[in-house]
Amino acid sequence: MQPEKLNIAVFVDYDNIELGLRSTLQRQFDVALPLNALKERGDLVAKFAYANWGRQEFATRQMAESAVQMVQRVPSPRGDKNGADINLALDALEMAFTHDHVNAFAIVSGDSDFIPLVNKLKEYGKTVFVVGGKGFTSTILQQNCHEFISYESLLDDTKPQPVIQQREFRDRGPRDRDNRGDIKDRPRDDRGPRQRPAPLDISQALPLVERALQVLERRAVQPQLGLLKSTMLQLDPAFSEKAYGCGSFSEFVDKLKRADFVNVTGTGGRTLIERKGSSKPEISAPKPEEAIPALRDILEIHRIEMEEGTAPENLYNWMREENSQFDLQKYGFQEFTEFLNFAQDKLVVRLDADEEKGLTVFLGAEFYPPAPPPKQEQEIFSEYDEKQPIVAGQPTIFEPDPPQPPPPPPAKRPRAPRKRTAAAGNSDRPPRQPRRTPARKKPPNDS
Repeated sequence: MQPEKLNIAVFVDYDNIELGLRSTLQRQFDVALPLNALKERGDLVAKFAYANWGRQEFATRQMAESAVQMVQRVPSPRGDKNGADINLALDALEMAFTHDHVNAFAIVSGDSDFIPLVNKLKEYGKTVFVVGGKGFTSTILQQNCHEFISYESLLDDTKPQPVIQQREFRDRGPRDRDNRGDIKDRPRDDRGPRQRPAPLDISQALPLVERALQVLERRAVQPQLGLLKSTMLQLDPAFSEKAYGCGSFSEFVDKLKRADFVNVTGTGGRTLIERKGSSKPEISAPKPEEAIPALRDILEIHRIEMEEGTAPENLYNWMREENSQFDLQKYGFQEFTEFLNFAQDKLVVRLDADEEKGLTVFLGAEFYPPAPPPKQEQEIFSEYDEKQPIVAGQPTIFEPDPPQPPPPPPAKRPRAPRKRTAAAGNSDRPPRQPRRTPARKKPPNDS
């Protein structure tokens, strides 16, 4: 049985994806990269991009070259923070209702506001792709779609770059703190675009591969190459073989084979992957949540500096100063901004993206818990608070020597009710029966 052909409708939240890439990767958004990646998964039947195009002269050219229909967002006098989000969601739902041949949707954005839209499209049986950067796309959005395509994996740069490079700040004089720049006076980052981060170790993917093979084994299905990848995406939509330095999934499996993690038999489309039973102890990779306590400790130490926000580079340097052995890749993160994005969903930090100033890190809601409700003081009652009965002549604290009460008046003896006579018609005796007179006997007739 051949898989169903996907007819994909693409919706681009241009303002969100552009700001996210500028603040995390120092790159301009190239719409051709996600479109080419989506073409490998199906036919693109509709392409829409939402923005205030009057301020995006450079972007309109590349949108026209890629035949993307530009939807103008009219800014509101009171602000239009979610204007594009609402228009995009309404148009996507309308297409889901009116175009039955469209069975897949691609949302190019990292905004967590689209989580309800993703869930609703899945309810109607649509396949949903999300394209965004790992450094600013909500992890909840990544895990709720069918496949998350990271923008970092679409870059053509192959030379690995350091995860963090120190920014240069202007000298603020004696008031300048160590390892800290003023957020308002921070110069624009002109280091050029960041290249693809260093790949993860192949052993980081082994727990997911093991889990996918166990699922296929329980289903009594042969673990072929394409079926294994679809199962891995079902378990983890954010999986990408390019994060491990592989250009294709077959290359990813070959890398697992060379590392002596799996057995591979067959060639071409009949390639089968099996778990390799060996005496090696099972590799248990640390979970991403296990890196949060180290970040929380650093935020507590530098809480005063964090009140006004700081650059991600400063926060990373503080963590390396406290623990030189701290390694992000051990927890499955390729870049520090990706780790901060994960921590933001855990309410540990708050990220503020700015096109000119870059990314700024603030303390999350965890450090500002809501004030507890005011406690209602319980009233303590004593014997004096209770209402005491007032007894005439009894001493009290207010009147220790009260006057004697007057003697009570003599009780009147009740009179007996007067009997009424029968003449009044109220006698209790039964009424007298009338006297009956005997009937006279007729004399006998002489005749």
